[in-house]
Amino acid sequence: MVTKRRLPRPAELAQVLRPKPVVLNPTDRRLGAAHTIADLRTIARKRTPRAVFDYTDGAAELEDSLRRARQAFRGVEFHPNVLRGVSDVDTSVEVLGARSELPFALAPTGFTRMMHHEGESAVARVAERAGIPYTLSTMGTTSIEAVAQAAPGARRWFQLYVWRDHAAGADLMRRAWESGYDTLQLTVDTPVGGARMRDVRNGLTIPPALTLRTFLDGATHPAWWFNLLTTEPLQFASLSQWSGTAAELINAMFDPTLSYDDLAWVRESWPGTLVVKGIQNPADARDVVRAGADAVVLSNHGGRQLDRAPTPLELLPATLDAVAGEAEVWVDTGILSGGDVVAATAMGAGLCLVGRAYLYGLMAGGERGVQRAVDILRAEIVRTLQLLGVRTIGALTPSHATLR
Repeated sequence: MVTKRRLPRPAELAQVLRPKPVVLNPTDRRLGAAHTIADLRTIARKRTPRAVFDYTDGAAELEDSLRRARQAFRGVEFHPNVLRGVSDVDTSVEVLGARSELPFALAPTGFTRMMHHEGESAVARVAERAGIPYTLSTMGTTSIEAVAQAAPGARRWFQLYVWRDHAAGADLMRRAWESGYDTLQLTVDTPVGGARMRDVRNGLTIPPALTLRTFLDGATHPAWWFNLLTTEPLQFASLSQWSGTAAELINAMFDPTLSYDDLAWVRESWPGTLVVKGIQNPADARDVVRAGADAVVLSNHGGRQLDRAPTPLELLPATLDAVAGEAEVWVDTGILSGGDVVAATAMGAGLCLVGRAYLYGLMAGGERGVQRAVDILRAEIVRTLQLLGVRTIGALTPSHATLR
C-alpha cells in the first residue's frame, strides 16, 4: 500500500512547532535545566574552581563512609498503597515543638561564602521563604547578627564546636541567643580534623590562595574569582581571620579533650533547646539524651571525619529503641533527593538535615540555586508521598520503606 503524502497546513505546523521561550538571564537558564540535585551538582562543578567544588563534594580518606551512606538510601525499597486519594498532601512536621513546612532542615556548613559570595544570608532567606529551619555553623562566613538581619523571620539555629577556649564558645552562645537563635546544635564528632584527601591534594586553604595552580584554574572560572575578590573578605562567625587548611584550623581551635563534662557545661549555659550532632551508635544517643539533649543527629559528618564510620540510616532503628521516645532522632549524610527524605522519615527520623544538596544549588546559582534545590526536594517529597499512597508525613510508617 502506497502512503499518500501531503503538505501540512500552517495550523497543523503551529501545533507541533513550539520553540522554548528564550531565557536571557544566564542563571535562570542554567537553573531551568536542573531537574534533580544531581543536575545542580553537574552545574556546580562547572561553575566553581576544582578545589572549592571538591571541598563540598568530597569526604575523608577513601570516602567509603559517604559512599556507603548513599548506597544505603539507594538500597531502600518502598512499599506503596493504592486507591488512597492523594490529590493533596501535607509535607509539614513538628520539630522541637514548632512546625516545619518540610521534613528537612538546611544543615550547618562551614566556609559557605567560599562556595558562592552570597553565602549564608542567601541560604537563610530561602529557609525563611520555605518555612524550614536553617543552622548557621560556627565556621560560617557570615556573622550571627548578619544572618539574623538577613532573614529575621527564619527559624534560626546555631551550630557549636567546643573550643579549647571555653570563653569564646560562651560568647558565641550568648550572641546567638540574643540574636534570636532558639536551638543549639553541638557537634561532637570532630575532636580532630578528618583526612580530607581531596583538599590535601588540591592544596586548599581558607580563604583560597592565588597560587599558580589556582590562577590557572581561575582562568576557566573568572566569575567565581571576580566575586571573591570584589566582595567583602571572608569573615568567620567564630574568629576574625585564618590562613591555612580546614584541618589545621580544626586542630588548632577545637578541643580534643571534649567529654560529657563539656556537654553538661553547654547544657547549663544554653537556655534554648539542645541538639547533639555526630552520634554514631545507639548507646551514645541514649547517654546524651540522659545528659539533657532534646534531639540527637545520627551523623558521620557527611563522611568527612572517620572513614568507614557507621551509616546513619542503618543506625536509625536501634537508636530509636535506645532513646525510647525521650528525644527526637534526626538523620543526615547522603541525602540527595526527596525520596531519601521520605525513606528516612518513614523509618522513624524526626527530621533530615540537608547540606551538600543545597550547596550544589548555591554554587550553581547563588540564592536562586538554593531555592531551586529546595523546590526540587519539595516536589520529589510530594510525588513520592503520592505514589506511596500517603497524604501526610505523619502517616508514614516503617511499613512504607525497608532496607534491602
